[in-house]
Amino acid sequence: MKKYLNLSLVYAVAAMVGGVFYREFTKLNGFVGVTVLGKVHTHLFLLGTMVFLLVALFAAQGDLTKQKTFRVFLRVYNVGVPLTAVMMAVRGVTQVLGMSLSAGASASISGIAGIGHILTGVGIILLLVSLKKLEKIGD
Repeated sequence: MKKYLNLSLVYAVAAMVGGVFYREFTKLNGFVGVTVLGKVHTHLFLLGTMVFLLVALFAAQGDLTKQKTFRVFLRVYNVGVPLTAVMMAVRGVTQVLGMSLSAGASASISGIAGIGHILTGVGIILLLVSLKKLEKIGD
């Protein structure tokens, strides 16, 4: 359980850093408008902090680590969420700075962010499967 609370804390700190960076970076550059950078905070807070707080609660009820699907979830999810957040930050910085990207560079940013979203989605499914298995063990 301690491991999941620590992961939750790491994501909470990252979310706060993302939020402060968004606010200060846009203010410093005089940017007024909508940017993907503003969503990094909420992605990290909800997908990182909240998910691992919930995982900690479930881990207190049973040993999730015995399940292979849960161990795979930890790896996949903890690659997917940060990858998504980093690529959102990259996209947001280019938007704030008004950078003109080539079609290839823009597609690369979107593609890598898409891979992060896919990994996050697969991780969520693996977590739900793990929780279902935990329920069956409890019966």
